[in-house]
Amino acid sequence: MQMFASPKVDEYLYGYLFAHFIGEQEDGEQIYFALSQDGLHWHDLNNKQPVLYSTVGERGVRDPYLLRSADGSLFYMLATDLSIYHRGGWKDSQATITGSHSLIIWESPDLVNWSEPRMVDVATQQAGCAWAPEAIYDEEEEDYLVFWASSRDAGDGNGRGMHIYSCKTRDFRSFTAAELYITRGEQSGIIDTTMIKAGGKYYRASGDGHITIEASDRLTGEWKIISTLDSLGLKLTGKDVEGPEFFKFNGEEKWGLLVDQYATNGGYLPIITTDIGDPTGACWRKPASDEYSFGSLKKRHGTILPITKSEYEALLAKWG
Repeated sequence: MQMFASPKVDEYLYGYLFAHFIGEQEDGEQIYFALSQDGLHWHDLNNKQPVLYSTVGERGVRDPYLLRSADGSLFYMLATDLSIYHRGGWKDSQATITGSHSLIIWESPDLVNWSEPRMVDVATQQAGCAWAPEAIYDEEEEDYLVFWASSRDAGDGNGRGMHIYSCKTRDFRSFTAAELYITRGEQSGIIDTTMIKAGGKYYRASGDGHITIEASDRLTGEWKIISTLDSLGLKLTGKDVEGPEFFKFNGEEKWGLLVDQYATNGGYLPIITTDIGDPTGACWRKPASDEYSFGSLKKRHGTILPITKSEYEALLAKWG
C-alpha cells in the first residue's frame, strides 16, 4: 500500500490557478482555467474556452476541486458529474433525485498534461446525487478524506434532505464505502462544504441556510460551530451567497473564503481573514469592489490552487 509523506510547505509558491465552470450552456459545464499572481485579480486562459472536457457520464461537470498530492507528484481534479444543459435546464431536471452516483476525476503530473476523465462511483445506493466533491489529506491516517453532498429520502417520507457524505482513498482509484459525514437533520439541507487546515486546526465552511464555519482538531473528530458569515457582521446568509471555497494566500497568514453571489447574479465575492477561528468578525473583511477582479468569464463554483512560478509559467505557455 502506498504511503504518503506529510505535505510540504513550498517556499516558492508564486501564484494561483483557478479551475471553474461557467454555467448551464453548451460547453459551460466543463473545466475552465484562470491565473492570478495575487489571488484577487484573475485572467482567463485558453481564449476563454474549456481546458478539460468530460466525455463520460452526463458529459458535463460542475463544482471542480483541484488538489496537489501529499507527496507532490500528482494533481487531482474532482468534479460533479452533472450537465443541467444536457438535462434541458433546471426546471424538470430532477437532478437531486436522478443524479449520478459518480464523481469525475482527472489527474496530472504538472497541471498541463491531463489524463482522460474517469468516473468513480462513490455515493450510497439510496443517494439521489453526488455533488460538489472536495478532498483533503489526513495527516494522521496518511490518506485522503473525500467528501460531497448527496440527497437521500427523509425518514418520514416527506422530503429529501441534502447531507455531506465522505469516504477515504490513498490513490483516487479505490475508495472506502460512503459514510454520513455532516447532517443538519433529515429535511434540512447542507451542501458545498469546503475544508482547510490552518494553525494546527481544521476548518470547514458549508451552505446550510447560512455559510456556517466549524473547527476541529481532527478531520473525523468532533466539530464545533464557531461562526456564520452573518454572525461575523458580514451581512451574508444562504439567501445571498453559496458555494464557499477556502484558500490560503501565498507567504502570508491570510486566507480567502470565496462565495458566489447567486441571489444577485453578482459572481464571486472574496472574503479575507487573518484568523479563520475568530468568532468576533474583527479579523474578517469584505474587500471593496475595486480590490479584486475575476475577469470577463462568469466563474461558477470553482477551486483555487497555490502554484509555483514554474507551474504558473507552464500554464501560461500552454494556454495563455
